[in-house]
Amino acid sequence: MLQLKRYKNNPIIIPDQSSWWEKKAVFNCAVLYDGKVIHMLYRAIGEYENYVSRIGYASSSDGFTFTKNKEPVLFPELDYERFGIEDPRLISVDNKTYVTYVVLSDYVKHEPSVSTALATTKDFSHYERLGIVTLPGSQDKDVVLFPRTIADSKFQRYMLLHRPSAWVGQQYNTEKPSIWIAEGDSVTNYHKHSLLIKPEESWEALKIGAGIPPIKTEKGWLVIYHGVNEEHVYSAGAVLLDLEVPTKILGRTRTPILSPEEQYELNGDVNNVVFPTGACILDNMLFVYYGAADKVCCLATIELKEILDYLLSDTCAV
Repeated sequence: MLQLKRYKNNPIIIPDQSSWWEKKAVFNCAVLYDGKVIHMLYRAIGEYENYVSRIGYASSSDGFTFTKNKEPVLFPELDYERFGIEDPRLISVDNKTYVTYVVLSDYVKHEPSVSTALATTKDFSHYERLGIVTLPGSQDKDVVLFPRTIADSKFQRYMLLHRPSAWVGQQYNTEKPSIWIAEGDSVTNYHKHSLLIKPEESWEALKIGAGIPPIKTEKGWLVIYHGVNEEHVYSAGAVLLDLEVPTKILGRTRTPILSPEEQYELNGDVNNVVFPTGACILDNMLFVYYGAADKVCCLATIELKEILDYLLSDTCAV
C-alpha cells in the first residue's frame, strides 16, 4: 500500500491563543509555489458560538516552516460572504493567481446551503472578488481549478473539479456525492458538467471530494482527494487523469494513502479527519498539506515518481 509520510514536526500551523480571529482553529490550507516562496492561505476560527471562518496567510521558503500574518487577509465583506469564508484552494490560471472558497447562506449551526466563490490576487493581501461560480441549489464545494497558462489557451478550455452534493440519484448516475469535472469558456463560467469519479471503496463510501488542485506532471494530472467512510472518517486518496483528455482516468488508489492515526488527526473540533487541500513539488518531492481534525494544518510528503508509478501500476488500473 502506498502511504504518504507525515512530517515529523506536525502540526505546522496551530491556533494562536492571543489572536481574536484564529485562537480556536487553523486548518484546510491552500498553497501555491512561485519558484521561491510557498504562499499559504488557511481557514481560521476565532470563536465557536457562530463559527465564522476567515482566511489567514503564511509563507515559507522551505515548505516546512511558515511565518503567519497577524491579521486575516480574506474575511466577510460582501453579502454572500457574511456567514464565513471557508476552505480556500489556490491555483494559477492564465498567469494570474486565483482562490476558490466556500460561502454559506446562514451560520454553520443553522445547517446552511453552501456555494463556492472565486477571487483573484496579485499580492496575497488584496483580493478582487469575482462572485459565486457554482450553480444555485447544487450544494457545491471542493471546487479546484485546473492550472492553465496563456500558451495553453488555444488548446484547452477552462476546467475545474467540483463536488455538488445535491447531484445524487438516478438522473445523476451516482447515489453519493461525487467528483464532477466541468468545462467553460472563462474562469467564472462553466456550462458542461460530467461525472468523473464516484465512491467505490469502503473508505470513501459516504462521499468524496477534490482536495488539491490538479498538478500537471509528465504522466498526467495528479489529484489528491478526500473520501469519507460510513463512520465519518476522512482519509486521502489519489487519482491520475490524462493530460489531453482529463475525463479519462489513468489510475486511482483503491486504499487510502493517508488516514487519521496521530492524535492531532484523531482528536480535534471534528475527530478523525485528514483533509488535503494544497500541494506543491519541491526537489521532486510532493508536499501535501492537509487539515487535521478541523483544528491544525499538517504536512505529508512522498516522492513524485513513487506516487505516479503506483497510480500507473496494475494495482490502480481502472
